[in-house]
Amino acid sequence: MGKAIKVRNELWDSIELVNLVQTLKDIADNKYFTLMGQRNSFKRFGESFVEFFRLLSFADVRHPLIRNDNPRVGIIVVTIEGSFLAQFNNSIVRMAMMEKDKYADVEFIGVGEKCYDKFSRVAPNMKVFPEMEKVGQYETAVKIKDYVTDKVMRGELGKVVICHAWPKSFDVQKYRTKRLLPCEEIVGQQSQFVDEFSNVIQESSPEAMIEFLAKLWITSRIYEFLVDTTIASAAAQSSFLQDRVEDMRKGVKKVQLRYRKARKGDIDKSLRETFTARMITMDK
Repeated sequence: MGKAIKVRNELWDSIELVNLVQTLKDIADNKYFTLMGQRNSFKRFGESFVEFFRLLSFADVRHPLIRNDNPRVGIIVVTIEGSFLAQFNNSIVRMAMMEKDKYADVEFIGVGEKCYDKFSRVAPNMKVFPEMEKVGQYETAVKIKDYVTDKVMRGELGKVVICHAWPKSFDVQKYRTKRLLPCEEIVGQQSQFVDEFSNVIQESSPEAMIEFLAKLWITSRIYEFLVDTTIASAAAQSSFLQDRVEDMRKGVKKVQLRYRKARKGDIDKSLRETFTARMITMDK
């Protein structure tokens, strides 16, 4: 039964590979649902933060983090390390390149080692924050915040946007561009609240308060976008692996059919050889 044994070994290997890919998919599923549960805490924080910011009257205060006329734009590109994410990362990079075409003067800022390859020709000297999962998402968000706010304060950047992925649902991932700086939206609707809260005491200077609160806001927003992209990448991984598992299971069924045919063929061959040997013995 030599041929059947070879096909059987191929069948076992195929089944083990399917089980391995299924395990990877289960890990991606678990990552998605775990992070999705944590993500809900951002909503309440953002609402509370904006309401607090609106209590303070900054309408007449000029600060680069809130308003500036610098035309140079920083584009943060968030990519994710991991297997089976080439198409996912390419979609974010394409969106960043489309965003670049809107401005005359642009600086790319990368998150993830994939940016080294994707922007090696366009921006060979770009600032990259690698190994986000190893360093930590919040720690990476703080580093990015320090870098971009320092650039804005020194007048080297005016506007900062971030290109990232958003998990609309488990099956649908969207790719979005959001503005980080200047964060005018925080104080954009302030005027309707100032009269109502005219008795709020400001013990620090408005400029110092703006800088502290704006940096805190930017950190939370970057962290949220990093988590969103990580969640979306887990969903994209799961979707890709699900397709591969289904294709591989179809392949296993084909190998099973080949094994049955090979086993039947080996049995028939063995019977023929036994019958032939018996006939030869009887003739002698």
